Amino acid sequence: MRAKFPYEKKRKRIGCGPGSGHGKTATRGHKGQQSRTGSGYRRGFEGGQNPLYRRIPKRGFNQFPRKVYVVVNLEKLSGLKDTDITPEKLLKQRVIRDFKSGVKILGDGELKKALKITAHKFSAQAKKKIEAAGGQALVMS
Repeated sequence: MRAKFPYEKKRKRIGCGPGSGHGKTATRGHKGQQSRTGSGYRRGFEGGQNPLYRRIPKRGFNQFPRKVYVVVNLEKLSGLKDTDITPEKLLKQRVIRDFKSGVKILGDGELKKALKITAHKFSAQAKKKIEAAGGQALVMS
């Protein structure tokens, strides 16, 4: 047993009879909801009043997780030295940060050299411009 320091308080021994100093009602006061066992309120409880989260109207719509494609324009691809372009190479060259759902190529910008581009999706304009420059647009599964 270790020595007690003067600044250490004794533990409150609740409900151990009158000698403990916390007998009878055991520091719970007289009657009422909080004096009963298992008392406690759920989150957002406002004493029976209709809580705030039920008073405010519902708004919006939560759509199921859908594919969100990382978009890359042709003007960025035309500046690359490599002629064979894949999402992995775009990630390595820091053109994109990640491609969890996929990469979509959009047709903004001009393409002067033939590129073989592999991506998850292509816009119609991008596909037309790639093929016009003599390149290939290959769709990944």
